[in-house]
Amino acid sequence: MSINSFNPDGVWKPFGAFSIAVVQGSGKIVHLKGQVALDADGDVVGEGNIEIQVEKTLENIKSVLSSFGGRMEDIYTLTHHVTNIDEFMGTGHIRTRYFTPPYPVTTTVEVSRLYNPKLLVEITGAAEIPLDRFKEPVND
Repeated sequence: MSINSFNPDGVWKPFGAFSIAVVQGSGKIVHLKGQVALDADGDVVGEGNIEIQVEKTLENIKSVLSSFGGRMEDIYTLTHHVTNIDEFMGTGHIRTRYFTPPYPVTTTVEVSRLYNPKLLVEITGAAEIPLDRFKEPVND
């Protein structure tokens, strides 16, 4: 089994020992590094606003998948790390703009904080992109 990691254009650049996405096996399973509400320059978007941060985080995930030929419907599992689960539970209407049935399996965990105290949510997951759509990623 081969595993390749990539940091595609259009999202913030890693600042530590991690990749934005990892492709496993024949290239159709994509493991997503936890995304947060950072713009392409690495600046926090929507400080103090969980709805804006969920939206930006999902947009980042969408951008990463797109760089492989993937779509949000290809995601089969998500894990949410949130600093306030009650606030996060009020963002379901945002998620329905990105996901339709069958929805990905989801786990949500409340944490005391994320690496940057301005961030309220981090979402990670995995997707299976059909081979007829899969594009080999290009590192920048």
